[in-house]
Amino acid sequence: MFRKKIPLAWLQLSREKARMAVALAGIAFADVLMFLQLGIRDALFDGAVALHQSLEGEIVLISSDYKALISLDQFSQRRLYQTLGFTGVKSVSPIYLDSVYWKNPENKESWGIFVIGFNPEEKVLNLPGIKENIPSLKQENTVLFDRGSRKEFGQIVNSIENQQAIQTELNNRRINVVGLFNLGTSFGVNGNVITSDVNFLRLFNSGRRQYGLIDFGLIKLEDDADVNWVLENLRSNLPKDVKVLSKEELIAKEKSFWNASTPVGFIFTLGAIIGFVVGAVIVYQILYSDVSDHLPEYATLKAMGFKSSYLLTLVFQEALILALIGFIPGFAISQALYLITRQATLLPILMTVERAVFIFIVTNIMCSISALIAMQKLQAADPADVF
Repeated sequence: MFRKKIPLAWLQLSREKARMAVALAGIAFADVLMFLQLGIRDALFDGAVALHQSLEGEIVLISSDYKALISLDQFSQRRLYQTLGFTGVKSVSPIYLDSVYWKNPENKESWGIFVIGFNPEEKVLNLPGIKENIPSLKQENTVLFDRGSRKEFGQIVNSIENQQAIQTELNNRRINVVGLFNLGTSFGVNGNVITSDVNFLRLFNSGRRQYGLIDFGLIKLEDDADVNWVLENLRSNLPKDVKVLSKEELIAKEKSFWNASTPVGFIFTLGAIIGFVVGAVIVYQILYSDVSDHLPEYATLKAMGFKSSYLLTLVFQEALILALIGFIPGFAISQALYLITRQATLLPILMTVERAVFIFIVTNIMCSISALIAMQKLQAADPADVF
């Protein structure tokens, strides 16, 4: 009963308020660092696959040399239309992707922007703003502008919302902005526009794009078709100059490119690991100092009959208390920094339940490891040495 009624772990921590404050600040700092690094890394992945996730089809055809959206390689659209002869395939849609120069209509500066072209008669992308603007996309030299594009492209969103006519140039060709849609930026793309396939090809009439070459081939299946069976059938029978991927496989491939083939994913993961190590060191120093200062008291408890396991549990409880309390300000500060980062960069950085739970678990592990190391000092609490 004695052990249960006295919150000894809490009393020891709260007795040295300055030391406890330092420990909590260290844990909060480590949590913020981990939250930011993992949040930005996930925003990188989410932004990179936003277009892929919006595709209205189960299977995608890409070039065998395709690496990522920022490193495109075209293939013949004949390969796409060949798939119409396979069982289970309902319809196909060619998609054109490329970067062009956008002239800011206000200051006339040119910026690279990503252009997406497809047949407006076909349902290709499931993005807000496209469906209602399909009639406008069928007109000559028209585009839709992405609300999530960076500010360097001009005040396009405000002008369209105020029903002002916007004219500018893409690849030195005069175009009209006739509406808005929502997609968002990524590390490789600062802005997006959507146009019809016909208008897309007009942008490259100088010969940069060869007619008949496409970037994505979207394949829609019959309602009762088995996706895996159709995938294997297409892979077995189509020439090897194209790859046949499910939508999910394409998303995984894009994420893998950014995570493994670029330094960005590694850098943010390393940053999170550094945050973990920093937090563990700070908590260890605090717990070690606390144990050192209370060695006589621990020795007295041993002399009174308390087992070493009980004393070790006290240190472990202190670590978990620090983890719980330190996580709260770390979480709150991270939420605020997410908002600031999202507004400054337009990256889709959001707090998720999964990430919050993961960081909370990691925080407890971090503090527990520190406690385990600090417990070694507790073994020195010998009543014979103290008295």
